[in-house]
Amino acid sequence: MLKVIVADDEDKICQLIYKLIDWDSLDMKVEAIAHNGIEALELVKLNNPDIIITDIRMPGYDGLEFISRTREINPNIQFVIISGYQQFEYAQRAIKYGVIDYLLKPIKKNELLATLTKIKNQYLERVELLTKEEQSELSIRNNIYKLRTGLFNSVLFYNRTKNITIDFINNDYGYGFKEGLFQIITVKLDGVGRSYSTTVTFLEEKILKIIQNNLKEYCYDMENYFENNIIYCIINYNPENKKSIRRQCKRLMDELLLQREIFENLEVTIGLGTVENEIQMIDNSYKAAVWSYQQRLVLGTNKVIEGKISESSNLVDSKLFHDFNKDMKAALERLDKEAVVGAIHYIREGLRNRPGISGYELLQMTKEICNLFLFTMRYNKFPVEGGDNFLENFSMNANDIGSVYKLYQYLTEVIVNSMDKIIEDKRQSDTRPIRDAKQFIQENYKRPLTLEEVSGKVGFNATYFSSLFKKETGYTFLEYLSEVRINKAKELLKDTNYSVMVICEDVGYSDVKHFTKTFVKHTNLKPNEYRKLYS
Repeated sequence: MLKVIVADDEDKICQLIYKLIDWDSLDMKVEAIAHNGIEALELVKLNNPDIIITDIRMPGYDGLEFISRTREINPNIQFVIISGYQQFEYAQRAIKYGVIDYLLKPIKKNELLATLTKIKNQYLERVELLTKEEQSELSIRNNIYKLRTGLFNSVLFYNRTKNITIDFINNDYGYGFKEGLFQIITVKLDGVGRSYSTTVTFLEEKILKIIQNNLKEYCYDMENYFENNIIYCIINYNPENKKSIRRQCKRLMDELLLQREIFENLEVTIGLGTVENEIQMIDNSYKAAVWSYQQRLVLGTNKVIEGKISESSNLVDSKLFHDFNKDMKAALERLDKEAVVGAIHYIREGLRNRPGISGYELLQMTKEICNLFLFTMRYNKFPVEGGDNFLENFSMNANDIGSVYKLYQYLTEVIVNSMDKIIEDKRQSDTRPIRDAKQFIQENYKRPLTLEEVSGKVGFNATYFSSLFKKETGYTFLEYLSEVRINKAKELLKDTNYSVMVICEDVGYSDVKHFTKTFVKHTNLKPNEYRKLYS
C-alpha cells in the first residue's frame, strides 16, 4: 500500500483532498496531514511516504524548500503540488524539481484521481509489481498510441486522404471511427520556446490531458498528436453532439487559459477545422484548422478561432510589395540598416491595413522577405552567417510568435543582426590589406619603399590603395612611412650611442639634412637635442 502525506496550511483543503478520493481502491493510505512545512518534514521522517500532496506556499518551509529537503531524505518520493493563482516562479521551479503534477485550486476530483492513478502505475512498473496481464496491457497501449499517431504522420500531414475509408483507418491505425462527423482541432502554444525541457514536456502532458477530459465523452473516437508546439486533434462524433463539441471547445479554452497562472508567457489559440461528413474530406478540416490558428496574427491569441480558408490576395504581385521590394533591395545593397528597418515597418503597416489580410499571408510575407534578403546578399557576394539554415531557423521561431508586431520585430532583428555581421566582416576584409601593408612597412622601413611596391604587395593598384590607406589610418602612405622611421630613430637616439648619420641610414634615410628636417617636423627638436633631453 502506498503511503500519502497531505500538506496545506488550510485545513479545509486537506480535508477536501482526503474526502475526494477512495484511497483503498488505489491501494493508498493517507498517513498524515500537515499544515506547515516544518511539521510536514517531520512527518516525512516519521512515515517515509511514497507520495506527498503539498501546497506550493506554506508557513515554515514553503513548498519548494520542503520538496528540496524531502528529496535529501528520500529522492524517490513523488510530489503533487497544489497551486494558487499568479505563482509563476514557484510553480516553474517546482516543475524543474521533477514533480509529477500540479493542481490549480479549486481542486477537481477527476484531475486528482488521474494523477494518483498515474503515480500508482509508474510505481508498479518501477518495482516490477505489474502482473503479466497488466504489463501486456501497458505494452499494447504504448504500441497502439504509436500506431494511431501514424495517421497524422503518414496520411494527414501529407494530404493522402482522398481515397481513405473508415475501415482502412480502423484496421490499419487502430481507430474506432464510425459514420458521422469528422473534424480537426488545433491547439497552438506560443511563448513556451522549443526546448525539450521539463517545463515544456510537463505542459504538453497537462494540455493533452485537459483536451481528453473535455472532448472524449462526446466522441466515437479521438486522438491527439503534439509537434512543434502544436497539438493536432482528430475527432469523430455523432452529428447530435455537434453543439456539444463547440461548447466543450470553449470550455477547453477556459481551462487552457488557467495554465497561464503557472506558465506566465503562455499564449493559447484553438483553431477549429471545418466539420466534414466524410473521412475523405478530413484534409479540408486539417487545412482550415491550421489556417484558423494562424489567424491569431490578425485576431489575437487566447481565443477560439474558426473559419474557412479565404482566397489569397496575391500579395507578391501587389503595388505594396513591388514598392517594398524595390526599396528593400536598394537598402540591402547599400547595407543601410536604417533604411531596411524603415522598409520592414512600411510593409508591416501596409499589410495590417490591407482589407481581408490573413494570418497565413502575414506569416508567409516574413518568409518572402527572408528569401529576398538571402538572394540580395548572395547576389552581391555578401556571406550570410548560417546561410544554409537561415530561413529554416527563422521559420521555426516565427511559427511560434502569436503577435504581428512581435513577428515583424523578430524579422527586423534577425536581418539587422545578420547585416551587422556582414558589415563587420566587410570592414575586416577591407582593412586586412591595410594591416598587411602596415606590417610590411614596419618590417622594411630601412630600405627605400615606394607606394607602388607596397600596394602591389597587398594586391591593389597604387591609386585605390593610397585612398583606402588614408581612409583607414588617417595618414598618407608617406606620412605613415615617416612616422614609423622617426619612431625608430627616437628609440635609437635614446638607447644607443650611434651617431645621427648612422641612425639616419639605419631608419631608411640617405640624406642627413632631409632626415633632420623630418625629425624636427615630428618632434619640434633636432636629433641631438632629443638625445640630450631623453637619453
